[in-house]
Amino acid sequence: MALPRQATLALVALQFLTRVPVPSRADFEPGWLAASLRYFPLIGAGVGLANALVWALAATVFPAPVAVGLMMGASLLLTGGFHEDGLADACDGFGGGRSRERTLAIMQDSRIGAFGALGLVIVLGLKWSVLAGLPVGWIPMTLVVSHAVSRWAAIALIWALPYARTEGDGKSHPFAHALHFPGWLLAGLVAATVPLALAASGWGPLAQAAVVFAIAGAGSLLAAATLGAYFRHRIGGYTGDCLGATQQISELTLLLVVAALTGPHGIAPASLP
Repeated sequence: MALPRQATLALVALQFLTRVPVPSRADFEPGWLAASLRYFPLIGAGVGLANALVWALAATVFPAPVAVGLMMGASLLLTGGFHEDGLADACDGFGGGRSRERTLAIMQDSRIGAFGALGLVIVLGLKWSVLAGLPVGWIPMTLVVSHAVSRWAAIALIWALPYARTEGDGKSHPFAHALHFPGWLLAGLVAATVPLALAASGWGPLAQAAVVFAIAGAGSLLAAATLGAYFRHRIGGYTGDCLGATQQISELTLLLVVAALTGPHGIAPASLP
């Protein structure tokens, strides 16, 4: 029996963003990939939920830094380091390229350079240290929200900027002109059902954390907007690597804001009931 169209699109998004096995479809249509953008933040929330479950299991046996490290390793296995690869390529391209053409050419090179390695070490290291230092009660919901919001922030570049490559050989070329502002808002609302469901279940008390996540989410979107302006200035738009880099930086920004707001001088309690 054929799946409803929206379920099919969600599976396409799952297949594109993760390594989760998805049954192949003989009747696959190229337009499905572009239409699946609306589910990217929802898949992000699912990745965050999986990370939270791995962390919760690991934390029963290991100290916090080890549990976070194991969770991050599991997350990389789940996603195949998809966005991290984009971050590394973007760091190499914008760090080593002096012209638009050279920047785009470097980002197409699959080899990692010094700028890419440094970018990965700094971003992954900061994420590990922030999560290891967060109050335990904040970690599950923070993981879910950060993965959902960061993917929502990243796909904002698709409606806000033109696609930078003209030859049409990039993985993200099918996304060009495939998302508009109303669709982007809808994608965020769909993804919001996951943290709201967790809050309703009692596992993630979102009500007490709403202000913190609203501020952190705004910070994440601001980071994406800043990167978008930089990409437009340097190469005239975005590429798939730009989207990956935006997801990573937006996620890190959200984590940093949550850490600041729940720290000793923050506005939020260090623990949630």
